[in-house]
Amino acid sequence: MYPKPRNKLQKPSHLKLPAYDEIGLVLQGGGALGSYQAGVYEGLAEVGVEPTRIAGISIGALNTAIIAGNSPENRVEALRCFWKAISQPVDYFSRVGAMVPPLFGMEELAQKWSGVWAATRALVEGQSGFFLPRVPLPMVGILKKPPHEVSFYDTGALRETLLKYADFDRINEGKVRVSVGAVNVRTGNIVYFDNSKMRLRPEHFMASGALPPGFPAVEIDGEYYWDGGIVSNTPLTEVIGESQYKDTLVFQVDLWCARGSLPGDFLDVSERTKDIQYSSRTRAITAFMAQRQKNANLIKELLEHIPEKVRLSHPLVLEAKKIADGSAVNVVHLIYKNKSFSGHYKDYEFSTDTVNEHWASGLEDIRRSFGHPEWFAIPRHEDGFVTHDVHRYHAETKTTSQSDGRETAVKLAVQQEQSGTKR
Repeated sequence: MYPKPRNKLQKPSHLKLPAYDEIGLVLQGGGALGSYQAGVYEGLAEVGVEPTRIAGISIGALNTAIIAGNSPENRVEALRCFWKAISQPVDYFSRVGAMVPPLFGMEELAQKWSGVWAATRALVEGQSGFFLPRVPLPMVGILKKPPHEVSFYDTGALRETLLKYADFDRINEGKVRVSVGAVNVRTGNIVYFDNSKMRLRPEHFMASGALPPGFPAVEIDGEYYWDGGIVSNTPLTEVIGESQYKDTLVFQVDLWCARGSLPGDFLDVSERTKDIQYSSRTRAITAFMAQRQKNANLIKELLEHIPEKVRLSHPLVLEAKKIADGSAVNVVHLIYKNKSFSGHYKDYEFSTDTVNEHWASGLEDIRRSFGHPEWFAIPRHEDGFVTHDVHRYHAETKTTSQSDGRETAVKLAVQQEQSGTKR
């Protein structure tokens, strides 16, 4: 059974969005953390938000296949079935946490134990419906193998799982535009497989999630591909790069947070390295969009110095005006936040309990985001690009509240000192 939000947030009603030209859903890579994205999508479905475009990398690409490969009314259930198929049932040793009383921090320690055990099982046994250990392993320097056989695991089972839970005819109908990123092993360049340009097969989505050396390269039309996260773990630029003349709302769902605590041991170092390596470069993208908007405003000012007759007729000037008018991009950013019991293994810890926890977190975060309806207004074209993040918002609100509280206390103390009432 899949979880409900832990804090019993009220289920939002149908959301009436402004008339955006495009609604994008951007799904980052992150292995087992990807059930957070499924929870976010459930929240979108609750209020009737249907993306017109979905772009994904790695596990985000697999979630993309399930969402785009089902009718809107069936997508959440299909995601449930998919994640149930690739997660591990909890065994006896993983149940240790349930038997430990919540005293002296032992509950958190037990949760860590359960996570380590489940992750170890994934490494040794693989994941049913997803990947299985390759036997025998290719031996170094003995005999060269083709790229699709050089890996620790075989992902053949994933193809059958995708075919079971996603209708690829529906994906290729193009009602929802789909883009998934992978890296060409030979050239080292990232490419996007897009259903507006080609017919997509399970292999395109598997290629997007073929992270070496665990998973093998996937052959498509004579070329081999690896996980797109090797180059860029988020396809945000792929979506907003084509938004120059469109007002676009993007739900960006990230599984790695760049900000975190300083590491205290080698395992912490490993976890922080992953967080930093795979987190989105949203700040760089924001800077790029701000510069693009600055250029558009500059063009708009220059056009005012061109004679009106030329402005209304010359094709180059008309194109420049189109660029100057620009677009408005609104990014609602949802980021999975690490739990105290997670560790460096969080991206391959597929236990049912943890998958459910991630799912519940995603549903909770999107519901909290919908609690701010003002975030979904179309930005002014003068602003060009805005972002909203429910975690950052509440952190800033808390900091402001604490600051205001301290300021009030200081003022009161001063007043009491001056009036002689301080005790």
